[in-house]
Amino acid sequence: MPKRTGVKRKTVLYAIGQTLLALFYYPVFRISVRGRENIPKAGPVLLCSNHLAKRDPVILGVSQLRQVFYMAKEELFQSRFLGGLLRRLGAFPVRRGSGGADALADAYELLDENAIVGVFIEGTRSKDGRLQRPKTGAALLAYRTKAPVVPVCITTGDGGIPKAFKRTIVSFGPPIAAQRLAIPDDSSMQLRRASRVIMEEISALREETLKELGLPSQKQEAAEKPQKTEMTSSLPNEDAKG
Repeated sequence: MPKRTGVKRKTVLYAIGQTLLALFYYPVFRISVRGRENIPKAGPVLLCSNHLAKRDPVILGVSQLRQVFYMAKEELFQSRFLGGLLRRLGAFPVRRGSGGADALADAYELLDENAIVGVFIEGTRSKDGRLQRPKTGAALLAYRTKAPVVPVCITTGDGGIPKAFKRTIVSFGPPIAAQRLAIPDDSSMQLRRASRVIMEEISALREETLKELGLPSQKQEAAEKPQKTEMTSSLPNEDAKG
């Protein structure tokens, strides 16, 4: 179980990069941050976010003060120089075909050292900005380490994919304690249920942001879609006319 006091200190390289990238990213991607105070100042944290673009780790990194650690492809670490650079920037490798077991071991160790571990809970980038189904990796980490989960949602000004000079809002929600997730075991059913709880919090953040931006609710669109499909299927077939 991770310690509840202290914080894993930032590397010098990360601190410098965080400052320089913030100077570039804030004006270029017009970043606004909501709920930064929800991130615990000390102790282990699982930062669970939606995923829109390759630059998401940087956006999350410059949106709050602590260093965030992410898993990355093992191939990126084959070069001693690049591998060392990535490690100092907070990345740790995951091997293909390992099922992520090695990356989970690194994540357990980091959380035991009171670090923030970033997880893109959907497992892959969204193609249109809408939220996708969650994977169970974050729930497994929460079950094994009892670290609090901080949900975060990245939303653009038009609800789509981040682009230069398009508004980007980063919303951090209140921490979800392990007791609230209430995961009794690491069975697939329990992990899927806990993943949905985390995703519901991310969805709530997105809905708040969409409302602030004057954009349609994703939940409302999802609810109306089956009705529209049913109405379309009930219309007369053009081939049957006449």
